[in-house]
Amino acid sequence: MEKIIIMMLIIAIIITATLAFIVNENRTESNKVNVRLEWLHQAQFAGFYVAEQKDYYKENGINVNLNMGGVDYPAIQMVAGGKEQFGLAEADQILLAREKGVPIVAIATLYRKNPTVWFSLKKSNITSAEEFVGKRIGTWPDVMALLNVMLKNAGVKKENISEVPIKYDISPLLIGEVDVLPGYVINEPIVAQEKGYDVNIIWPADYNIKFYSMTLFTTENMIKNNPELVQQFVNSTLKGWNYAYDNPDEAVNYTLMYSNQLNREHESKMIYASLELLKPDDKPIGYMDKIVWENMQKILLDNKDMKNPINNINEVYTNKFLENYYHGINN
Repeated sequence: MEKIIIMMLIIAIIITATLAFIVNENRTESNKVNVRLEWLHQAQFAGFYVAEQKDYYKENGINVNLNMGGVDYPAIQMVAGGKEQFGLAEADQILLAREKGVPIVAIATLYRKNPTVWFSLKKSNITSAEEFVGKRIGTWPDVMALLNVMLKNAGVKKENISEVPIKYDISPLLIGEVDVLPGYVINEPIVAQEKGYDVNIIWPADYNIKFYSMTLFTTENMIKNNPELVQQFVNSTLKGWNYAYDNPDEAVNYTLMYSNQLNREHESKMIYASLELLKPDDKPIGYMDKIVWENMQKILLDNKDMKNPINNINEVYTNKFLENYYHGINN
């Protein structure tokens, strides 16, 4: 009888351990998060690196993978297809995806001031969009909506400029093939300056244009079926970004851990240039305004990029998770 009791205890212990292992494995899998960034690892994404390296994700029970983005890794398609849980994209691309019926939702905008600018060499004396008349303007497909509205607001007709399609390269400006280039204020103009060229910066924001950039999104299904995980991810990410904002030099240290191709001086310039994009006003990092989403949609419709309006703009974004985060840390 004693042997039978001992055997039953052993079996019970084995069963309990097995069940605990299975539950733990399921929990680990359910909290495994893949994030698709917009581009290669660089200080543009420093807040995510801070959140991972300071264990903010782990503190919320999240096992995170921060995956590089780029033209070969379209975040919207990968997240919408279920391969990944969160991604970064330009806000106008989220609107265009929603128009096509892609069920993604913005949950925070990290660059509330858009980093897209046009820049010229200082010696050209081109300092405003009004001076684009008669000039060769470099163009990328994904900035045409911004360019069109900026020209319109500046009173410049498109037929009075010469559009020159270019690749993501500043060489055409430096060798004189174009007079003005588009670029991210956190990157291309800085590269030109590092090569010894002083530049003039022309901001679309100076022409009453607000386009959100680097917007964090997930799917409707994630929000509906796993809201706790979404909240935990948002909490960790915003904590990382707020820390990076307050401690940019330390955030650069973490950034350099993600690629041996990075240069500290350049990444430092990038993160300091990002500060006014993250927090251009007194609103918290990540916050989104309904009127900005509505105005972005109007611009895309006027520019014929969108054919059909999204009647309920609240389907496109939600401040719920970031409001929960800020309410929690302020109480």
